[in-house]
Amino acid sequence: MMKRFGIDSAVFSLKAYIAAMMAVYFSIQIGLERPYWAFLTSYIVAQPLAGAVLSKALFRVIGTFVGAAASVIMVPGLVNSPVLLVGAIGLWLALCVFVSLLDRTPRAYAFVLAGYTAVLIVLPSVDTPGAIFETASLRLQEITVGILCGSLVHGLVLPQSISSFLLRRVSTILLDAERWSSDSLQPNPDPSVDAERRRLALDITELHQLSIHLPFETARVAPRIRTVRALQDQLSLIMPLGAAVTDRIEQLDVEAAIPGDVRSLLDDARDWLRNLDRLEAAGREEQARQLQARCTELEPVVSTDSSWHDLMLLSLVSRLSTLIRAHRDCRDLSEQLSSLDRRPVSARAAELLEGRRGRELHYDVGGAARGAIGAFITIAVGSALWIGSGWTEAYAGVMLAGVFSALFSAAPDPLAPLRAFFLGTLIAIVIGAIYGYAILPALHGFPEFAAALAPALLLLGALMSFPRYGGFALPMLLGLGSPLLIAPTYVSRFGSYVDGALAQLVGIVFAITMIRLLQSSGLEAAIRRTIRAGWKDIAERSNLMAPADFQGWINRMLDRIALLAPRLAMSGKSPGSPLYDALRDLRTGVAIGELRDLRLAMTAEKSAPVTKVLRDVGEYYRKLEPEREKPAAPALLADIDRALKEVLGDENPRFVRSGALALISLRRNLFPEAEPMKEMPA
Repeated sequence: MMKRFGIDSAVFSLKAYIAAMMAVYFSIQIGLERPYWAFLTSYIVAQPLAGAVLSKALFRVIGTFVGAAASVIMVPGLVNSPVLLVGAIGLWLALCVFVSLLDRTPRAYAFVLAGYTAVLIVLPSVDTPGAIFETASLRLQEITVGILCGSLVHGLVLPQSISSFLLRRVSTILLDAERWSSDSLQPNPDPSVDAERRRLALDITELHQLSIHLPFETARVAPRIRTVRALQDQLSLIMPLGAAVTDRIEQLDVEAAIPGDVRSLLDDARDWLRNLDRLEAAGREEQARQLQARCTELEPVVSTDSSWHDLMLLSLVSRLSTLIRAHRDCRDLSEQLSSLDRRPVSARAAELLEGRRGRELHYDVGGAARGAIGAFITIAVGSALWIGSGWTEAYAGVMLAGVFSALFSAAPDPLAPLRAFFLGTLIAIVIGAIYGYAILPALHGFPEFAAALAPALLLLGALMSFPRYGGFALPMLLGLGSPLLIAPTYVSRFGSYVDGALAQLVGIVFAITMIRLLQSSGLEAAIRRTIRAGWKDIAERSNLMAPADFQGWINRMLDRIALLAPRLAMSGKSPGSPLYDALRDLRTGVAIGELRDLRLAMTAEKSAPVTKVLRDVGEYYRKLEPEREKPAAPALLADIDRALKEVLGDENPRFVRSGALALISLRRNLFPEAEPMKEMPA
């Protein structure tokens, strides 16, 4: 209700305004010469959630200190070599951008700050290198004042709990996942279910990002991070399992061959999923146990004489049983998150929490290197143009371009926020001119100054809390933080104001130009690198002689799916097309892991057909190229069928079942259009 009437936005804006005025006031009182840095920082660290403010503040302090220290180290030794100094600052920014792009968590903000803080300190100090220590010290103090004021106000005054927000998101995500799974159990599921199911990868990534802020919670006792990680693990199972169950239902339904007792099981499982949020823990556990027991009872005993129908039925009820367990475990872990008691809410929750510490992510080294090189070239070219032009204020444009190259290098489309930044800055320049040369000259004292700024700052602060308008509101706020407007004493220098404003706009245009030149094919390249990374993983995993790390593989692939989703949407490609179907690759990797575990359990002689399949699958994925669709060879299909025959003939029932499940999954993933096996190959 509060959110509906804008009360949350109004409270956030008021707190941001109070923090900004406190930062300016204290900066002036302790004699800092540029209080606008404190003003800017207080708005940059502002977040609606208390934990996010405090964590971002900590990362900013660390990054600012490291950047200031780097400035003090670089300048004295290179003061007489401007070219080398520019090269050093460019290399430093490139290094920080590279590390930040590999980190890919809110902690990366510290590396970004370390990079562009050095740019902000060094470039204005080129004419006065002897004062670099004093400049760096003052900048650190000014920024720290802004951080402390922002953290104090947002963290202690009516704080919005990040834990409460996380729990609300978990509740929504679980309801969505249960609805998707329920819909997928129908004979003819809505085609949109598959697209919606892929959104789960984005939701899991969001939970991971939010969990970084939990240690900084101030409003209540925060859930443990490892509980969030365990929940992510179980949610990540739902995507491949749900897709597999849907595929098996479709295959059996083609022949109208779903037995009545299996249809009844699917109906009951669908009802259970629809009512999960209303069931008590005991009832949820009991119904899940009964459904899984029915799955076990309906599993056909397979052998070399089994029909394709029996094999598909085995795969269906087995994957359904695991899907039911995953949803039950998600609900247990959700209750664990909500509980203020550190003790596990159930024996199963305790088992799931054991050993969970981190989450495996995809690392795009090529993308990080590209971003780092772009940052270096931006600083180098910008500095050359600045020095060559003889325009003194042009350093501000180079600074902004360096900052933007650090801030937006990870964005799928960095041009979008830069265009918003240009428009916001342009509007802020006009508003700033009105304030600076029509309103501020008539004011006396800090209270009148604060009151005069209140209407603009409160309105922009409220807009900043909305994602739709934040891209314009924040640059407008930063534009109002001009050194000529936010200063200890008012000085009317209209020429300097116009010069600085023009330098800002030129800097944004320069950043847009450099991004267009350096990243014109960046989106396509990022898609290719991400797809290739999954293929390379599959090729390497196929030949490993070690137990499979299922959760690590699933986590990395879901992270890739989350990265691909916005990029494919921007490029106009379908995530479900064979070449870009990372969900299919995810399921293939799981099947490969199951075959690797089977190979380790069998003798070398018995596992030879499985080994050949693994080797051929690895070779197939190793030769795949983006933009060039290449169906798997018919010989691989024959090898899979031959290995399936050998496994089904084994005397060990455990090998028969696990081998059949893995090979059926692999066959359906790589050859979805292949005819059902009519008879076992000789």
